[in-house]
Amino acid sequence: MRRGRLLIFVVLILVVGLGVLFAVMTLISPQPSQSASQQTALTEIYYAAQNIPQGDEITAELLGKFSIPSANVAEVMFTVGEEANLIGQSARVSLEPGVVITSSMVGPQVEITGPAHAVQIPTGMVAVTIPANRLSTDGYGVNDGARVNVIACLNFVDIDPGFQTILPNYTSVVTGTGFVPDALPVLSAAAVSGGAGAVQGRVELDPTLQQPFYAVPSEIQRPRMACQMILQDVKVMKLGNFSLQPAAADPNATPSPAQAQQQASPDIVTLIVNPQDAISLNFFVYSGSILTMTLRHPDDRSQIDAQVTNLSSLLAQYGISLPSKLPYGTQPRIDILVPPVLPNDIQPEQ
Repeated sequence: MRRGRLLIFVVLILVVGLGVLFAVMTLISPQPSQSASQQTALTEIYYAAQNIPQGDEITAELLGKFSIPSANVAEVMFTVGEEANLIGQSARVSLEPGVVITSSMVGPQVEITGPAHAVQIPTGMVAVTIPANRLSTDGYGVNDGARVNVIACLNFVDIDPGFQTILPNYTSVVTGTGFVPDALPVLSAAAVSGGAGAVQGRVELDPTLQQPFYAVPSEIQRPRMACQMILQDVKVMKLGNFSLQPAAADPNATPSPAQAQQQASPDIVTLIVNPQDAISLNFFVYSGSILTMTLRHPDDRSQIDAQVTNLSSLLAQYGISLPSKLPYGTQPRIDILVPPVLPNDIQPEQ
């Protein structure tokens, strides 16, 4: 009897152990792969399989296609099934191999009566050219198709609103008795031709002697500079000159020395802006302002609320305090900051 109970107890232990083992194996065993319907859906889009020059017709032989996740497909892309909206269109810009074609890159076939590059300008926009150099173009890193911000710096001076001349004015001496009864008015003026003695100054009181004296400026008025980001997210149409050669000219032709020099160091850049900004840029150019372009990421479309920068805001923003007037100073006297000459700056004569 006791042996029977022991056998039943052993059987129960084996059953419970097998149950626990099955549960553990079920938990740690790999889950079956997702069905094909649950996998990421893919969509085929078109790209330029060959080089497509600007103005050429889009044909099926020039296109290629590859698959991307459907969630990443933008509305401006051409997908399989939309061939009718793509084939037969004209390339608005030159398309390099591998470039995904979007709706802004193609358009209906039109007869171009003006320059071919004019089709790059969207409707309602214009192209305007401004001066450029190596410093204002990020070391010529700003190139065709780049997105940039434009910064303008200009100087301000105080002027006489009536004369429209820079202050201070020159002075003249006027003497006379004024109007005397039964006599003609007497008035005389001694015009001063200029110089330090003719500059308008102001009367100040000497704090020690308590005597008034007339102070005149020691130099002409110093301009006050201000800089501001005037344009954001502007597209560069062309760095340097557009080609003056006809479209049918040999692209492999050797450029002239003048063209080679211009290509090596372009001095102008053409931007695509709205008409009002083009007028403003024209004013900045002819007012003597300095324009600088800062390169942006091609996909960055953000706008910032830029604040104007002048001397007072610069000192406040970076916590620059004015140095104290001390009874001693450095020697030699330094009026202009000049970079030091380093040994590597001296080039040996050949």
